[in-house]
Amino acid sequence: MQRKLLPALALVLSALLPVHAAELDPTEQRIVAEVRAWSGGAIDLLERSARINSGTLNLAGVRAVGDLFGKEFEALGFRTAWLDMPAEMRRAGHLVAVRDGKQGKRLLLLGHLDTVFEPDAPGPLWEREGDSARGQGVGDMKGGNVVVVAALRALQRAGALDNTRITVMFTGDEEDAGEPRSVSRRDMVELAKRSDLALSFEGQVIDGGRVTATVGRRATASFDLEVKGRQGHSQGVFGPGGYGAVYEAARILDAFRREVVEPGLTFNPGVILGGTEVAFDEAKLKGSAGGKTNVIANSVTVRSDLRYLDYAQRDRAQARMREIVAQSLPGASASIAFRDSYPPMAVTPGNLKLLEQYSRASSDAGLGEVVALPATARGAGDIQFVAPYIDSLDGLGASGSGAHSPNERVDLPSIERAAIRTALLIYRLTR
Repeated sequence: MQRKLLPALALVLSALLPVHAAELDPTEQRIVAEVRAWSGGAIDLLERSARINSGTLNLAGVRAVGDLFGKEFEALGFRTAWLDMPAEMRRAGHLVAVRDGKQGKRLLLLGHLDTVFEPDAPGPLWEREGDSARGQGVGDMKGGNVVVVAALRALQRAGALDNTRITVMFTGDEEDAGEPRSVSRRDMVELAKRSDLALSFEGQVIDGGRVTATVGRRATASFDLEVKGRQGHSQGVFGPGGYGAVYEAARILDAFRREVVEPGLTFNPGVILGGTEVAFDEAKLKGSAGGKTNVIANSVTVRSDLRYLDYAQRDRAQARMREIVAQSLPGASASIAFRDSYPPMAVTPGNLKLLEQYSRASSDAGLGEVVALPATARGAGDIQFVAPYIDSLDGLGASGSGAHSPNERVDLPSIERAAIRTALLIYRLTR
């Protein structure tokens, strides 16, 4: 009788055990156990960080969150430093934590301390509802910061952090990077040049039930379009008086829409002002326009977002846009100026290999495979400043919903899952 029950019992047990559990060596099994043992501590750390408002312009709040995480890294044997920004930039600065060693890959781990929520923003700092928490920045990206701490803590507890070469940088202005970027991201670029790989912990996206990671992100840029027309009586429009500035602007923008078309390329005219009296305040991103319906408008100003996958795509798009702008209607003229902001994180073989290693760690832990998120599905992020120098992977943080809104939420169990994947990946990369 007992012999007949054994196969059934074995089947039940196999269903309960993680898939690929046999792929984890004893140290890796210890690492996973340490992550799980500290899940409550991770959520406590998230709550403590979320209860501190750290909107980008709340410099004291950003610094307080930095102090909180700095103490966590120091307890793990990291040397920490706070990098101040010049006072005129109105940014708090960045937290850097370093652990020196000689083995394995040199890793750069990225997070950010600031949120989009300034002190007067609506929404709670922290509200827990079972396995979900609502709060300012709980997903973007204090949850990701906690994933970093939880993973490194598990490695340290398992004796796997010694002699590794890991640098952590939590910026204080990711949501609104200080200008000039050559200053606010200078230290990050220098750290990248002294590293082999970069991992960033923006929120993990679940796409159709599949866990994803980010191997590419589009560059963010913009263009300014200035259009001039011959002012005159409206009865003369389309004739000797020309078409005016508004028709010329409409021609240009519609030609962009029809003729500058490539997968992954987008542009969005977010502001357009036209008339005989046009003014735009660059600092406040506001403007005014005036005119009369019986007067041909002599001026149009357009401010537009522009996003592209790589520099080759950017160059093609800009060249075609310039050609379109030059084909002016009678009585009108226009000029276009382009401004780059965040560089692209191109999809490279190195990034794809890093994703493969991350996905294998996830599968070996019984958490399933991880697939690539399309580059068009994410906005701008700090990883883009280091991706031109080293292989990079992003989107390794906690998952949730409602980012940048009063209903921002984090799926609390996702912190444990993300920390397991991260800890195993770091362990394998640093052997």
